Amino acid sequence: MPESEQSIGRKILGFFIKEEDTTASATGTPPAGTVASPRPAATPPAAGAAPTGERPAVQSGTVDSKFAEHFANVLAQNNPAGPDYFEFRETLRSLNNLGLPEDKQYQAAWASFKALGGPADASVLTNTANQYMAALNRDREGFAKSVETALAERVGGLQNEQKRLQSENETLARQLVEIQQKIDANNNRLSAIDGEVTEQSAKINQNRQNYDVTFAHFTDQIKSDIAKMTQYLK
Repeated sequence: MPESEQSIGRKILGFFIKEEDTTASATGTPPAGTVASPRPAATPPAAGAAPTGERPAVQSGTVDSKFAEHFANVLAQNNPAGPDYFEFRETLRSLNNLGLPEDKQYQAAWASFKALGGPADASVLTNTANQYMAALNRDREGFAKSVETALAERVGGLQNEQKRLQSENETLARQLVEIQQKIDANNNRLSAIDGEVTEQSAKINQNRQNYDVTFAHFTDQIKSDIAKMTQYLK
């Protein structure tokens, strides 16, 4: 009976993210026991309220459990029928605790993979690994567009309101005392907008940092496997 997409996704998630990684994501500590470390996130801008048109500071990204789950589902949706890279990786993972050198682990996993009916051509592994990389890259492009849309809709709208109110205040300031109440009301709103701009920008950009680090964590492991399969499985 074929595995459900959800169960395949959970299995794929286990290839890259261990249970303790959830704790690591919360604390900012890099996950232990991974094949390749994620690329460091870009240094965030200095902390403090962001001037108009600038993004406020965000923390460096971490491997985020919700994005890890998302990537696992992306890979599950792109998992073709029959043995391929991920079935090989599951076999490889089962050899982790045998104390074998790395090259022997890969060679033993390759022998076991073929014995279980996998293709005899190692290029099947690298080809399908590259297909998963392509699927992740397509997902990243879509995510980047959604981030820009969210920034334009949420933060851009607030910043436009901020500029409009500032302009209106310049006009009101030249008028008589009877409009002072309107100026005060606008100033109160401007004070609130500063906090909203900072909060919304920080949330969106933190998600982007977490996405990028989680993306790097997945892709670096796949790249490492591709290099080692090319090296060891000749």
